[in-house]
Amino acid sequence: MIKKILLAVLVALPMSVAAQKFGVVSAEQIFASMPETAEIQKKLGEASKQYEDEYAKLQEEMNKKFSEYQALLDDANTPQSIKDRRLQDIQEMDKKAQQFLQTAQQDLQRQQQQLMQPVQEKLLNAIKTVGAEQNLVMVFPAEVPVYVSTEVVDITPMVMTAVGAVAPAAPAVPAN
Repeated sequence: MIKKILLAVLVALPMSVAAQKFGVVSAEQIFASMPETAEIQKKLGEASKQYEDEYAKLQEEMNKKFSEYQALLDDANTPQSIKDRRLQDIQEMDKKAQQFLQTAQQDLQRQQQQLMQPVQEKLLNAIKTVGAEQNLVMVFPAEVPVYVSTEVVDITPMVMTAVGAVAPAAPAVPAN
């Protein structure tokens, strides 16, 4: 009896596996092609430019203070306590500039996460929807597999359409 059940399972197993469809998707390609991604990059670029401009102002002010300090070093009539205070001011400015850079980087990372989260969710939902429409058992990243059978469905174009992404232009083939 056990042999008959085992035989039935062995016969049925390949049939059930053969009926399963798998898909691959290039999520990175789709994400890069989505119009929202370009808008996010633009917003992040603008925010980054503002931080860079502010940091440049801090650097300019610190360089001015440092030039003044160097002039004081050459002046024998300036008391050492004034020189020390100016040096301390420069060191404090440098510390504030470094804190500003760190805060700016953290803020840009936070902004990037906030802006990209809805786009990533849209992409994931589109992959799930297309996978369900195509009756796929599982969808794998196209960048990972070492081997992909011709029976695996590449759903990248379908997902790109679902999220409204623009397909990259094909490379131009020179005419002979």
